Amino acid sequence: MTVDLPDTGPTSRVFFSQRLRMHYVDWGNPEAPPLILLHGGRDHCRNWDWVAADLRRDWHVICPDLRGHGDSAWSASGHYTMANYIYDLAQLIHQQDLAPVTIVAHSLGGNIALRYAGIYPENVRRIVAIEGLGPGPRQNALPETLTMPDRMRRWIDQTRALSGRMPRRYPTLDAAYARMQDANKHLSAAQARHLTQHGVNQNEDGTYSWKFDHYVRLWPPYDRSREAIAELWGAIACPTLLVWGRESWASNPETDGRAAYFRDARVLAVDRAGHWVHHDQLELFLRETRRFLGVR
Repeated sequence: MTVDLPDTGPTSRVFFSQRLRMHYVDWGNPEAPPLILLHGGRDHCRNWDWVAADLRRDWHVICPDLRGHGDSAWSASGHYTMANYIYDLAQLIHQQDLAPVTIVAHSLGGNIALRYAGIYPENVRRIVAIEGLGPGPRQNALPETLTMPDRMRRWIDQTRALSGRMPRRYPTLDAAYARMQDANKHLSAAQARHLTQHGVNQNEDGTYSWKFDHYVRLWPPYDRSREAIAELWGAIACPTLLVWGRESWASNPETDGRAAYFRDARVLAVDRAGHWVHHDQLELFLRETRRFLGVR
């Protein structure tokens, strides 16, 4: 299924958070209940266009670019923490008076949204999180076992190495488009081209580079422990839908035990879908999301 995109797209808007110029798009229908669509890491707000084009009939859809992504500002220090991301979401909801709000979020965006909902349970009506729990209990366990000095040394080494990495330059839009298709074989040609067009900037020499700051690849050396994060999940008061693609690298939150931390959550496992379930199985995702949100 492909949702036809409207002839006129959303309106670009700006808000400020910790002195950073933050970008979001507004799909109109301001009298309807507010709905935030929050993208994942190294992505951008226009990745939601097909979902937003469908849900805009019943919701006031707002799609922000995370800091360091899309058309939002980059951190001057190159440092991106979960606390910063959560603050940005909190500022958007506060400044635009969106609470109580419904949130649909993917990957890093889901991680941010779920933690926000545990901090401000009264501000969230419902959440759909597509693989937003982070690595499973048996995945990527190394940082959990490292001492703080070892974590800091590892992070410093990774940061130093990344500082010498220049953003990749693609000679043409088609070359960037081919890279987008390589990253997700489920994408249609039209999807890959649309995501590429909104995901790159043209450099002065005529080449193209992805919009995201390459420092967003780094995870900070310190974060809340798995137990503390699970405590936030347990504080979420609203119904939660945890979406998982059976062909993804992520683990099933129902079988790995993480869904049990939520007060009111169910897991939707989707066949023939990888990490980007909302792209890979759009029709099913929209149908199940509408059903969960109580809108047909």
